[in-house]
Amino acid sequence: MPTLIDLLERAVTRFGERQALGLRSEDGSGAHWSYRDLDRRARLAAWRLRALDLEPGDRILTWSPSSPELPAAYFGAMHARLVIVPLDLRMSMDAVATIVRASGARHLILGTGRDAPDPAAAGLADFPTTTVEALSVEPAEDDPLFPPDWEARQAAWKRPEPDEVFQLIFTSGTTGTPKGVMLAHDNVAASIESFHHIIPPMEHRLVSLLPLSHLLEQAVGLYYALDVGADILYVRSRNPRVIFDALREHRVTSMVVVPQVLDLFWSAIEREIDKRGRRATVDRLRGVARHLPFAVRRLLFRSVHAQLGGHFRLFLSSGAFLPPSLQQAWEDLGVTVLQGYGTTETGTGACTTLDDHGQGTVGRTPEGIQMRIVEGGEIQFRGRSIFKGYWDAPELTAQAFTDDGWYRTGDLGHFDAAGRLILSGRIKDMIVLPNGFNVYPEDIENALRIAGIRDAVVVETEPGRIEAVVLALEGESVDAIGARVGAAVKAANASLGPNQRIAGWRLWPDEDFPRTHTLKVKRDPVRRWAGPAS
Repeated sequence: MPTLIDLLERAVTRFGERQALGLRSEDGSGAHWSYRDLDRRARLAAWRLRALDLEPGDRILTWSPSSPELPAAYFGAMHARLVIVPLDLRMSMDAVATIVRASGARHLILGTGRDAPDPAAAGLADFPTTTVEALSVEPAEDDPLFPPDWEARQAAWKRPEPDEVFQLIFTSGTTGTPKGVMLAHDNVAASIESFHHIIPPMEHRLVSLLPLSHLLEQAVGLYYALDVGADILYVRSRNPRVIFDALREHRVTSMVVVPQVLDLFWSAIEREIDKRGRRATVDRLRGVARHLPFAVRRLLFRSVHAQLGGHFRLFLSSGAFLPPSLQQAWEDLGVTVLQGYGTTETGTGACTTLDDHGQGTVGRTPEGIQMRIVEGGEIQFRGRSIFKGYWDAPELTAQAFTDDGWYRTGDLGHFDAAGRLILSGRIKDMIVLPNGFNVYPEDIENALRIAGIRDAVVVETEPGRIEAVVLALEGESVDAIGARVGAAVKAANASLGPNQRIAGWRLWPDEDFPRTHTLKVKRDPVRRWAGPAS
């Protein structure tokens, strides 16, 4: 698989008229494209992009909700040898403006509809723009842009090289200016090859909820999925009813998610169980089911699976800590939950497998990826999936690698007795106590999550004093907050070492913490707010 263009062409040869991409809108309407349709739409997009006087190596912005037209734009840009710069729908307008300037992008590919962004809000009202739908739509017969031989001429274009950068993904920028991660075809192709070592051949019908601006959804939920002949459905709604209808009607088998999505789905299932007065019965069945084969578990909970389409088998979760109780809940129902770890810079990092998906770990590196943990606990990677460097920042690129060529993730971890990776947090967030003991805030925050506090930020408010900053629940009284948080802190402290224990807690004054566009908490503003304890 030299390039992603080769991946698509191979998929078209193998799967042809099989459905590749679909769309489910709020009103139930949608589109359906075969593998052959996707290939043609991508070539139409490529021809139109070149007609905009864009040259190989030029950067183009994509800013759109997920739909079949967006992958067509991605593959079209690859054909035209342009560099895609994805913008996330949740980015601040300041972040968008920064990325536009830093990337030197020449054109914007914009989504439409109620959930689409407004370019004017980011100062892009006059920026050269084409809608994602217009880029790949079938041309009229008399369209002068498409001469009779356009397909042959497009097919004769110089193809991208495997080491050619095709995408520039800017990091979330929790501190400072976002960095542009340069990804080439061979980087993502190497990640896709590693996925084949993680998941054995099986039929996949995916429902996609994560944005295609993120490498996780692109690499696993699009490129790998196309490589195995999957049927991918995009849902243009955040309405739980619409999402569950889509899961059921698509007969979903697999999903790529973040833990928040797993939690939301499970909460919806629990509400339905409570509504029917079956909590005690379900709890008893779960206790029995976890000792049985997964196929039998699905039979025990066939009424729940019926609401999910009857064929659900697999979650791949990444991006944040997954509480063991949440993984256990889904696996009691017969749905395997794999946990993965990686960064935009590394692509694949580590992942559990169908044969080894124990709780609390993110597994091992698949074939083709090298990982080590150096003194001090930093996780480092080497291999073909590692990015080409940071855009227009040779100094930052040099700092990101060791003298012997390993990428420094800045993440901390250790191996368990079986050689599986357990994450501890970020080096820059580590707290060094006056006694020299290192404390990792994420370990404490994860203990709080297990104890029932979904979101918390652990800070050192004065030398040696560890406190948790927490959020109030909607409509929660002061007394209720105190009782809930106090009980959770007590439970968390019981599981933590003497140097990790929480000495107190504070209530964040707003409804939510400041977050990046990937929904990670910006810790620095919380630290500044907490300040030294009085």
